[in-house]
Amino acid sequence: MSTIVIENLSKQFSKRNKSIEALKDINLTIQKGEFVCLLGPSGCGKTTLLRILADLDTPSSGHVSLPNTNGDKPIQSMVFQENGIFPWLTVEENVAFGLKMRNIQSAIVKERTAYYLDKVGLTKFKYLYPKELSGGMKQRVSIARAFANDPEILLMDEPFAALDEQNKFILQEELLQIWQETNKTVLFITHSIDEALLLSDRILLMSSQPGTIAKDIPIEITRPRTIEKVRSDPNMTRTFLDVWEHLQSEVNHSKLLED
Repeated sequence: MSTIVIENLSKQFSKRNKSIEALKDINLTIQKGEFVCLLGPSGCGKTTLLRILADLDTPSSGHVSLPNTNGDKPIQSMVFQENGIFPWLTVEENVAFGLKMRNIQSAIVKERTAYYLDKVGLTKFKYLYPKELSGGMKQRVSIARAFANDPEILLMDEPFAALDEQNKFILQEELLQIWQETNKTVLFITHSIDEALLLSDRILLMSSQPGTIAKDIPIEITRPRTIEKVRSDPNMTRTFLDVWEHLQSEVNHSKLLED
């Protein structure tokens, strides 16, 4: 069953009386339960595509289909790179926010909030406010809130980019554990090839502006995965080099166009 279907999607912006083509002829299908990572050079339109899927922006042309198989659930939730939690709410209140906005029964809100607080290791911090948390803990709150709201699709825009390596690996493992339990469809933007190889079922490589889907690479290493397992696998080494060469080529191409 397809969860995300994108057909001939393009997006233009107007800047200083000049039209800029951010995305061009995006055609893409993501199946229910897939974890897909999106990589590409800076400025290729990755975040623009995610914002369109999150209904925060509109395409200039083309069509997006996000089937909602359960009318009681939201279609999508988004986790941003920046801290997206509310500073005036406690950890517990932040995680429960989406559920309360949907007028879910209080007993279910309490149960689901407690479950995901436990999953991300924040139960004993549930009465703290964001100003009392580290960057990694704030991202845990964002992830817990997104999963607690029980969306069909989870959209993630470089959620771990600002974290140190240790916290990043910990949160990657926690994210994979929750994803495998919930079978959510995930579209995840990253600039890290290692992260994409660790997390994804498929890697979508985008071209430089205007962004198109240049390559669709299946990642066939078995789960569960660890970063040590990924880095020591010869097939993953070859895939890493293929992705690296693509990104370098697109960056160089972009520089030539600027010149």
